[in-house]
Amino acid sequence: MPALPVEKPSARGTGMAGTRGEPASSGEVAERTSPAKRRRSAVRSAGAKDSARAGADHATAQAAELPVRGDEERWTETELAEVRTRLDGEIKALRAEILAAETQIAEGDTSDGAGDDQADTGAKTYAREHEMALAHNSRDLLAQSERAIARMDAGTYGICESCGKPIGKARLQAFPRATLCVPCKTREERR
Repeated sequence: MPALPVEKPSARGTGMAGTRGEPASSGEVAERTSPAKRRRSAVRSAGAKDSARAGADHATAQAAELPVRGDEERWTETELAEVRTRLDGEIKALRAEILAAETQIAEGDTSDGAGDDQADTGAKTYAREHEMALAHNSRDLLAQSERAIARMDAGTYGICESCGKPIGKARLQAFPRATLCVPCKTREERR
């Protein structure tokens, strides 16, 4: 069954101008809203600007407070923003990849396998298990990326979860999902 098109509200207003999903012009939205609603909207918009400024100030303070090793310079707001943007991009890509893999797994081979020999059945099973393993790995990477963003927000980004020392700015720029410093990761891999 074909999917029905979904109309998305525009950023400028909740109304839709036509049936094809074009956003309503600001004049059309203004005509349909009362003066009281427009005042409340203006107040919310001013509050959003204030919170955006506060968020930028918080990001600057947050970047300066992140731990670094003694031989490294402090994080700048730009460097932290680049890492966050990279993680956000990876999160979006991983979500799309997971959705595609789950769809492919769900659709799978709809034949009942009648007439297949053992080699065909084994090949289909192997392919399906391989797809499931790839989807599982993508889910793990997604969880790690989301956790890295949460650690940024909490102010614990860059602290080794094993020893509590700084992970290292260069390591985090190369591998932003890192939760262990190089010595602790080396010890973990030796086990």
